[in-house]
Amino acid sequence: MTVRTMPRPPRTARPPGARARPRTSWTPRVLGAVAAGMVPWVFVLGRSLPETTQVRHWPAVWIGLDLTMALGCATTACLAHHGDDRARLSASAVAALVVMDAWFDVLTAQAGAEFTQALVCAVPELALAGLCTWLALRNAERES
Repeated sequence: MTVRTMPRPPRTARPPGARARPRTSWTPRVLGAVAAGMVPWVFVLGRSLPETTQVRHWPAVWIGLDLTMALGCATTACLAHHGDDRARLSASAVAALVVMDAWFDVLTAQAGAEFTQALVCAVPELALAGLCTWLALRNAERES
């Protein structure tokens, strides 16, 4: 059984008599306010967080993150295989997760061999993030 998505009409096409959707002007303002509010918050965290801490459920955190990345890769592959435009959305999410995973792998690694291993593993992870970003942008460019 083959599933194919229907091609979407151009963004400018509207049924006769349909009104244009108003632009959402409050969304950029809210996001901008959140971004501005995060700047002082980062300084508060930098001054208040302890240098080290113990974490409960440490294996579950990493297993959950890796399973989420695997599910994202599988979803993206399936959607892209079927030519579904939503592949770029899942590819964007996977790219963000993979960069976050590499960041935390490197920054939580112990000095020495563990740190070196984290750096070595970050290379293919960041390549995967680049591939997913390319997929997201390539598909977006084809629609324009």
